[in-house]
Amino acid sequence: MINAVSPVINNQRMSKQETKVSPFSAVERQKTIYTAGMSGQKPKIPIDLTQLETVAKDRISKEAFAYISGGAGKELTIGSNRNDFSKWQILPRMLRDVSEHDTSIELFGRKLPSPIMLSPVGVLEMAHKKADLAVAKAAAKLHIPYILSNQASTPMEEVGKVMGDAPRWFQLYWSKSYELVESLVQRAEASGCEAITVTLDTTMLGWRMQDLDLAYLPFLRGKGIAQYTSDPVFQSLVDKADHQARPDNRITLDTILALIDLMKTYPGNFFKNLRSGRPLKAVRTFINLYTKPSLHWSDLKFLRERTKLPIVLKGILHPEDAQIAIDHGIDGIIVSNHGGRQVDGSISTIQALPAIKKTVKDQIPLIIDSGIRTGADVMKALALGAKAVCIGRPYVYGLALDGQRGVESVIYNLMSDFELNMRLSGYKSIEELQPDILKFVP
Repeated sequence: MINAVSPVINNQRMSKQETKVSPFSAVERQKTIYTAGMSGQKPKIPIDLTQLETVAKDRISKEAFAYISGGAGKELTIGSNRNDFSKWQILPRMLRDVSEHDTSIELFGRKLPSPIMLSPVGVLEMAHKKADLAVAKAAAKLHIPYILSNQASTPMEEVGKVMGDAPRWFQLYWSKSYELVESLVQRAEASGCEAITVTLDTTMLGWRMQDLDLAYLPFLRGKGIAQYTSDPVFQSLVDKADHQARPDNRITLDTILALIDLMKTYPGNFFKNLRSGRPLKAVRTFINLYTKPSLHWSDLKFLRERTKLPIVLKGILHPEDAQIAIDHGIDGIIVSNHGGRQVDGSISTIQALPAIKKTVKDQIPLIIDSGIRTGADVMKALALGAKAVCIGRPYVYGLALDGQRGVESVIYNLMSDFELNMRLSGYKSIEELQPDILKFVP
């Protein structure tokens, strides 16, 4: 089996403005795979990112697959995210000399080799034991920005260490505790994060039927809460919390196994955790303050006063909200419906993008996620006004199949697909990807 991932960045330490990106070649990627095939070696990671999900399903637990793949309600939004890309068709041009090309972009002072970024995905320990660290190393190797999850399995400080000077942002879920919000942001800055991405669409969990059928929420078992358990403010909140009330559920073998799982997952010694009961108290504290349904535009002032980093809002789908974001001095927007995990029947992100671009114009950068699976998808998103695109589930499936190398392969394959699709359509640079290269077919 092969992975065939080549370094694409200069590893010398340098400032953000001076970051240099060495050449990346999709043609060389193809050659490597085909040459290995002469020796009977086939790619370990499926090239088709939709097929990747099918293969990964057999490698992880049913609870993990449901959490990663599932969406809200009947998952109509997941379908729309994918299907609506096909409504935009590319108009290729010929004989335009694409021997020279450039897929790089500049985003918040960073020169990047590709417009591809990694979305924040929580509870990666369900996919692979190396979790966030494996993803971080892959992103750093390919110089792809990684948005660290608020619901990570590894504290941001540990992730920052393995990424060195590579670009990374931090996703913020706004909890009920403003003191905790401030602490997470301060830690993100200290960990080398270069932007704060505020997720707007998860003030409550969506109605995710796959998870509900399994009656499984990983946070209750202490998974995906490493940013909290490593936070001094959160620990002080645990100390102050009053959790005298006990659920009246009957104690079963499953209850005992779940508690054992929690004691093993929580930082520290298993037996000490068992004696102290602190892991259970921490989980209850987390559940009580995790989300803030009352989150409002006026809250953004609190964040702006506490960080000089760019603030990017993730979850904008309506052009009026995009305008309000600009009015509040926001630095960027991620057009997102959370991969279809929150609102069933929501507008797809590619459908929402043109109207938002019309409102925003070039005032702030637009990024888009949800449903991107091919180089053609990337090309269409950029032509409709996105500065960059984010992928989520595909790299998690790559992680499940082959750890860091699996993530690298997923990224490299998508970068290659995008480069070739762009050049074969007659375009040498991202600047040439404008709305008129597409035809809308309802």
